[in-house]
Amino acid sequence: MAEKKNRSGLGGRGLDAIFGTNVEQFLDEIQNNKTEGSGRREVQIPIREIRPNPYQPRKEFDQAALNELADSIRTHGIFTPLLVRKSVQGYVLITGERRLRAAEIAGLTEVPAIEVDFTDEEMMEIAILENVQREDLNPIEEATAYESLVKKLGYTQEKLAERVGKSREYCANIMRLLKLPSEVQKLVVEKKLTMSHVRPLLSLGDEDQIYEAARQVMKNKMSVREVEAYVHELSGTEVKPKPKKKAETKDPWIRDLEQRMQEKLGTRVNISGKQLQISYSDTDDLNRILEIIGCISED
Repeated sequence: MAEKKNRSGLGGRGLDAIFGTNVEQFLDEIQNNKTEGSGRREVQIPIREIRPNPYQPRKEFDQAALNELADSIRTHGIFTPLLVRKSVQGYVLITGERRLRAAEIAGLTEVPAIEVDFTDEEMMEIAILENVQREDLNPIEEATAYESLVKKLGYTQEKLAERVGKSREYCANIMRLLKLPSEVQKLVVEKKLTMSHVRPLLSLGDEDQIYEAARQVMKNKMSVREVEAYVHELSGTEVKPKPKKKAETKDPWIRDLEQRMQEKLGTRVNISGKQLQISYSDTDDLNRILEIIGCISED
């Protein structure tokens, strides 16, 4: 079998060498002409000749933030060039959609860009992994991005977890959100419900029942534990809760903090008795968590 041609022009490094470590750093190296023998130079390209990246997982862009960036561009210009790929008609954007949108708002007709020769597969990985590393995606966008890596590029669960720097459990749980009705997914995108709130609803099965349950959860401002009990009641499998002393009832603020930490770290978190417990599955998972909270850094 012939060896796959290195189309990225990185002196033999290839994209695979940096995926799973730091895609942002890799892109910065290209844009600052630091890759070995790249010989790339910045050029001005008419905005009308640039088409969006078809693999861009991010669908929601904050308009106020775009307007603020546009004001900055009017005053200072664009410091970091966009990355593009030449196509039959014009160029296809690889990274820099926020800058491109803001440049249009600012009234620019041309933008600085660097042309790179990526394959479709590489463009997809770059678009998804950069957004995941920058934590720019809402849960539904993130789930859709992971599903694309699995279905279109043949990622295994292990490879997906390694590449995005999350646990397998986290990846599996967030991808399950795509089984929710579109109306409930929209509530998650709009931050009216969290991933932890809607996940128990998946066991209901019927889409109409899931949507109605989601409305009740939102209306009554249920905690995650209350949602779980509510789902048990709806499905006729209500389990008697373990008896607890009244004094042991957790403060709602503590429960909310646990929930936010679990979503941030991708693992179970328990705060009790002036102790903070963070669960991990193995050494690699521990290192991943330590990197997230800044206790260690990648080599």
